[in-house]
Amino acid sequence: MRLNKVKTAAVVALIAASAGTLIQPAVAADNAADNQQGFSFGVIGDIPYGAAEIAKFPARIQDINADSALKFVTHVGDIKNGSSVCSDEYFQHIRAEFDTFEHPLIFTPGDNEWVDCHRANNGAYNPLERLDKLREVFFNEPGKTLGATMPVKTQEKLGLPEDVRFTQNRVAFSVVNVQGSNNSLQPWTGLGETAATSEQLAEVAHRTQAVLAQLRETFSDASRRSDRAVVLMTQADMFDPALLDTAQANPDTVSGFREIVRTIIEESNRFDGPVYLINGDSHVYAENQPLAEGSPWLAVYGQDSADDLQRITVDGSHNATNYVRFTVAGNGAKGADILSWEKVAFGG
Repeated sequence: MRLNKVKTAAVVALIAASAGTLIQPAVAADNAADNQQGFSFGVIGDIPYGAAEIAKFPARIQDINADSALKFVTHVGDIKNGSSVCSDEYFQHIRAEFDTFEHPLIFTPGDNEWVDCHRANNGAYNPLERLDKLREVFFNEPGKTLGATMPVKTQEKLGLPEDVRFTQNRVAFSVVNVQGSNNSLQPWTGLGETAATSEQLAEVAHRTQAVLAQLRETFSDASRRSDRAVVLMTQADMFDPALLDTAQANPDTVSGFREIVRTIIEESNRFDGPVYLINGDSHVYAENQPLAEGSPWLAVYGQDSADDLQRITVDGSHNATNYVRFTVAGNGAKGADILSWEKVAFGG
């Protein structure tokens, strides 16, 4: 266990018109008393993978429920492995498991449960139909978390109820639908496609513009409130070390992330405080500063540095034997002392 401390024009018009109209929670996500105190939250991702882990998942949830220090939990996507069927029945099974969380649960979909469902061994589904089904099953009450209820602001009016943001103890949280497979730009080969389809491109454009809008709103509101830090969460690992050589040889392999990375850099550099990016996708725990001066990812994305961005990747797949407990210090803490984290092993 380790503990570390760090510092389409129509679419655009729709986003712009909708800015500021996000659903407002009936009750603020935090209150004056809570604002003076520290708290913890848990993050998991890329779980459960395969029959053995599916069988263990209820016990994993109970281990997390037993951590009374957690104010909420986030699952950063991939509720199944990449070679299993994306069935309605499986989605309903995981939803039933999610309903046993005793903490508020924020879930952002992963590529395994919609983007890659075109694969024959996934059922040869149209990924956009699967995304609609995920929203029906997991986001049937926009503005509310799964598990215990915690109100959140959501992009439901843009058709993305999974994009949520909230604030706790002067820390701004923003969870956005950013996907592996180059943010869903890779061809649906399981359906016989050799290039991205027009409907696929339209979805990517709409979702990406919505993500960019939420990121900008998150940072703008955080600055206005004098928040101490910003925490971003995605499924996609936009800095997957296993993809670096490929991305350096052909930056277009990560082109679906370029606008998002640029916006994160710009907003992080304007924000007066640390920024944390928590993701899954690559399955191996990591902590680094992928956009610091000298990082090879700066050349891949063609961007300036963002030295105050700290990235944490949670374990997944066969490595998903733990959750990561993040602790936000009380109001007296500043800079790198605001957020700390440790891996917490599951019971068995």
